[in-house]
Amino acid sequence: MQKVASFISKYISNVHFPKTFMVTDIIEVLIIAFLVYQILVWVRTSRAWTLLKGVGVILAFLMIAVLFNMSTILWIAGKVVTIAATAIVVILQPELRRAVEQLGRQNFISGLFSLGSGRDQDGRFSDKTINELVKASYEMGRARTGALIVIERDTPLHEYEHTGIEVDAIVTSQLLINIFEHNTPLHDGAVILRGDRITWATCYLPLSDNMELSKELGTRHRAGVGISEVTDSVTIIVSEETGRVSVASGGILKRNLEPDELRSELSRLQKKEGEEKKNRRKRQRKEKKA
Repeated sequence: MQKVASFISKYISNVHFPKTFMVTDIIEVLIIAFLVYQILVWVRTSRAWTLLKGVGVILAFLMIAVLFNMSTILWIAGKVVTIAATAIVVILQPELRRAVEQLGRQNFISGLFSLGSGRDQDGRFSDKTINELVKASYEMGRARTGALIVIERDTPLHEYEHTGIEVDAIVTSQLLINIFEHNTPLHDGAVILRGDRITWATCYLPLSDNMELSKELGTRHRAGVGISEVTDSVTIIVSEETGRVSVASGGILKRNLEPDELRSELSRLQKKEGEEKKNRRKRQRKEKKA
């Protein structure tokens, strides 16, 4: 504890506060706060959030190395820091490009009054949506209509949404069946669900490189597994060849599910999301009290 206290006091002693504040200082602080907030919003709604959590874990280990004077680890960290910064820029190149493009289209006046807008906080889907998904999946299976339905969870899917066409409609079995009907404008690609709404259609998904997947599986199944490997989403896949229904989650494919099994999978996901949101609200209330 003494090492920790001395470490903190060493860096706090280097912080200098001005004796007087000017109006320009207050404006400068507000501008910096606005920019930091916008960066945090961008990080939270992109893959950078997952990367940032990984970086946080690495920084925690480095902090331990500093406290206990682990010279070898600190030497290695000092040598790779430049390479790591370049690697982060390369990894986040699509997100950075999109952020700069959005900055060019940003209306800053309206943005000041809509800082809280963005992703719907209550993304949990209802029992009615589960019934509609199960009904649509097996009706399409009987008709040998291929389908790819991605259910968004905590990780935003904006990167993949922008490859498709915006729909923004309530989830119904009839609408899903019409979207994936052969020779219709929206049948090719995946649909993305957020809560009880179909947000986008004809979206392109990354293909899985997992060599353990069966060779008899086609592009549709590899895309469903691929999106579940890079996000925490859950994907319902209806095979066009066999009419079988499968679910991909966490890079794992569960094949040939019966209606009750699919309903159970979706219900489990729904309850898990509900519990996570309750726990998140409890943590927020505790933080406010603290």
